[in-house]
Amino acid sequence: MRKVVITGIGALTPLGNGIKTTWDNLAGKISGVGYITKFDSSGLPCRIAGELKEFKPEKYLPEKDILRLDPFIHYAAAAYLMACEDAGLISSRGVWEYAPAGIVIGSGRGGITSMEKALERHLLKGKPFSAYLMSSSTINMASSYVSMRSGIKGPALGISTACASGTNAIGEAFRMIRHNEIDIAIAGGSEAPLCKMAVGGYGSSGSLSKRNDEPGKASRPFDRNRDGFVIAEGAGILVLEEIDHALKRGAKIYAELAGYGTSSDAFHQTRPDSAGEAIAIKKALNDANVNADEVEYINAHATSTPLGDAAEARAIRKVFGRRTNDVYVSACKSMSGHMLGAAGAVEAAITAISIKRGLIIPTINLENPAPECDLNYVTSAINRNINIAISNSFGFGGVNAVLVFRKFK
Repeated sequence: MRKVVITGIGALTPLGNGIKTTWDNLAGKISGVGYITKFDSSGLPCRIAGELKEFKPEKYLPEKDILRLDPFIHYAAAAYLMACEDAGLISSRGVWEYAPAGIVIGSGRGGITSMEKALERHLLKGKPFSAYLMSSSTINMASSYVSMRSGIKGPALGISTACASGTNAIGEAFRMIRHNEIDIAIAGGSEAPLCKMAVGGYGSSGSLSKRNDEPGKASRPFDRNRDGFVIAEGAGILVLEEIDHALKRGAKIYAELAGYGTSSDAFHQTRPDSAGEAIAIKKALNDANVNADEVEYINAHATSTPLGDAAEARAIRKVFGRRTNDVYVSACKSMSGHMLGAAGAVEAAITAISIKRGLIIPTINLENPAPECDLNYVTSAINRNINIAISNSFGFGGVNAVLVFRKFK
């Protein structure tokens, strides 16, 4: 089967409007979590989130599109343009001029912000619903809008598998390149969930941290005192490319995307199961033709929920057994918060950069590792040559997705 490499990365995160700033802040142990400013959260149990800072959609979209489209589409479009510029694929005529391509973008909540605002305006002020409400809030519109902007006429798919959405999107795009359907894919995830409905809903389920007095310390993956995840917004888009096509055009290569595995726990709506997660990890390793003994680094899903972190730690031990203590583990969400459907895409990007740069980003706020989460954690950035790494994503409904990365040589 054909090899696939990563040649471009675009990202909007609470840590920066671009992948460079995001990476620098992760490496520098800077938290992007703060108090919610996008709406009045005073009546909610959780009043903290990872918000984008000073994002200006007018840099990336026409004014009419900004007005008509949900922010999750704004974020996806901006990250797409960043990724294509990074990959050297921006067309001078604004029309796709390259090999057969496809677009796969995931989101867990889609246009929930626009839907909430429309409902408030209708119920409280008697305003009619916008003719664009349904199209601008549907999950596939992120990929469809990128298709319209780019002129890409290949597959344009929206994937929604909760917090695994971005990872599943990258994995499905990877499969299409591997099987000779396309040569290039624009793939990732985007999420704009910072509204009362989402924050209130996740809070009512008991999923969110209530550490409102210490926002920067609220996201505490694998820590004994973790009490839930910190919701966040953002987008991550990768350019995936068939290796010969990338080499012919002299593209820079971050890493090879070598394997993908997905599974279902078949267990519970919100309670994760380590057996299902372990299946996804094993499937990804098998797909990459990689032995568990070869894995050196795991970018963990690590949401900071009591049940979720413990289940992931058990899954890792199931797969790596006696070697578990030799495998480095770190968690981006300790600084970025949890970007839901965008999280796995951003974490895939960070994993690829870690391999290219030979540096593992740290986990912050891990002050007292929980005994049920006994892994080999990285709490300060370390220089390390990494040949094989994996990135985990696990979502509500028991949806699991794992990617395997290999150093490009």
